[in-house]
Amino acid sequence: MAKWTPKHEAPEPLEGPVVATITGGTIVWFVLFLAQLPFYGWFDDHGHTWWVWTCLAGGGLGLIGIWYVRKRDAAIKRAAAREETPGEPTPAE
Repeated sequence: MAKWTPKHEAPEPLEGPVVATITGGTIVWFVLFLAQLPFYGWFDDHGHTWWVWTCLAGGGLGLIGIWYVRKRDAAIKRAAAREETPGEPTPAE
């Protein structure tokens, strides 16, 4: 088999409202968790309690995701600000 080589360069990554998207998704996970709580008995009787806990896990991981994308967004903005003002010393991080 011949080694696969790309025929063109990869496109630039799409940047959008990442923080808002992750926050919205996290809210959806928590709303789904809260909506399923009144029916916990039914889920337990049918062996589907993992549905409830999956929603809670999604919300918890979403909180980590919000923290991560906010830090990433701040770092991108700091880097862009440094590029706009050349000649200033960069602070040691």
